[in-house]
Amino acid sequence: MDRRQFLTLGISAAAGAALLRSGYLRAGEHGTGGGHHGPMGAMHGGMMAEGQAALLPPDALPQGGPLKPLPLLPGRNGKHFRANITAAEHRIELLPGKPTAFFTYNGHLPGQLIELTEGDTVSIEFVNRLNEETTVHWHGLPVPPDQDGNPNDPVKPGERRLYTFTLPEGSAGTYWYHTHAHDLVSSQAYKGLAGALIVRSADDPLKNLPEQHWLFSDLRLDSEGRLPENTMMDWMNGREGQFTLINGQFRPAIEISGTQRIRIWNACNARYLHLAVPGAQWIVVGTDGGLLERPAEPVSSLLIAPGERYEVVVRGADGTSELQDIPYDRKKMMQPFQAETRNLGSISLKNAAAVQLPATLRPIADLGEPTSFKQVVLSERMGRGMNNMFLINGKSYDMNRIDLTSRVNETEEWTVINDSHMDHPFHLHGTQFIVTERTLDGRTEQVAKALKDTVNLRPYESLKFRTVQLDKGIRMFHCHILEHENLGMMGQLRVE
Repeated sequence: MDRRQFLTLGISAAAGAALLRSGYLRAGEHGTGGGHHGPMGAMHGGMMAEGQAALLPPDALPQGGPLKPLPLLPGRNGKHFRANITAAEHRIELLPGKPTAFFTYNGHLPGQLIELTEGDTVSIEFVNRLNEETTVHWHGLPVPPDQDGNPNDPVKPGERRLYTFTLPEGSAGTYWYHTHAHDLVSSQAYKGLAGALIVRSADDPLKNLPEQHWLFSDLRLDSEGRLPENTMMDWMNGREGQFTLINGQFRPAIEISGTQRIRIWNACNARYLHLAVPGAQWIVVGTDGGLLERPAEPVSSLLIAPGERYEVVVRGADGTSELQDIPYDRKKMMQPFQAETRNLGSISLKNAAAVQLPATLRPIADLGEPTSFKQVVLSERMGRGMNNMFLINGKSYDMNRIDLTSRVNETEEWTVINDSHMDHPFHLHGTQFIVTERTLDGRTEQVAKALKDTVNLRPYESLKFRTVQLDKGIRMFHCHILEHENLGMMGQLRVE
């Protein structure tokens, strides 16, 4: 019997008793005392679900409408971008006649698209009108640590916070912004606190291509249009819903005419997207931190872990088909793999068979030989309840502890090891990195050069990447399955 079998059998036999004994189940010890944001919510939202309404069928929402563009956040004034963002509860009617209470930025689900340009000075006044603290994290952006919405810098209910930073040259890419509140990130994210952000450059070789933006989010609704609390299974595997939305729409109709640049965000708490269009191919031209050096070879499917972004061109014959989420086994606990293909919407291709792309896109600078080396081990452990379940280097997150130390402008090599039985997407704040190699089942392969800030690791896989931190302060690194982050799979890096 391997360790995963042991964990599965042990949890199924004793999970309820362990959770009840756990200190996490005493009000006030996790998140806010009455909010049930952590495993306390598992008892109220999963294991004791008799009083809850049944979930909606997976085709219950209106569908088929044309894909709408993300609304734009205004604020440009020359090389300055000034805007206001307010987080507040807002009721939106996705299920006819039964509006849902979401957490939103400026009343939008998802948040408005922020478009910036390299060299911009950005000032965003954030107002928190929620009844709990929150932050705004600028995922992937090279902003100073004290402007990055870290969990140790919360905005209390009723307060406001000015986020200000200047974007350096070379920072063009596909980013996003979302909550990073301590102990509340998973619940605030699935309630809606996320939005897309793009940084553009003047010399972008693809700037004349028509663009589409696909921001994927996950939604679970009950028959009354409410967002149910997490179950125990959600805390173990990450929360997934029966509806996957694109730009806040369910199964929209997408049209691609000719060569179009498509930016894709996986803003789901835990859902992995394995995208495919029957008979079509994906050509990746960019990743989290911007364009590749040259277009990648066409592939028939594209795997996007939570937190990752891609820029792609779709190539295929004229016709209408499904945008599909095809099976991917991320090795969930206590849940047998179900090889299910999910319909995410219709997609119509026209004049997209002959894609026109430049042979080269941009150079990606080498970071040089590393002079500092770090190792991060992701692991899982069933202890007393769930408070020690997801660990980094054998420890659960502690806001008062520094786990690693770096120096500014020093090239580092990080080795990240997934010593667990399930996939984990690893995210490092404040910078991009270049993955140089991956090792799985004793086989090591080199990796094409790309700028990343979030990367997936399969069970027992390891990888190496090189990176440079440019600002002094405290950075976070963590699993981007947000429930795992909540349960301790996060650490702090002090940059000196």
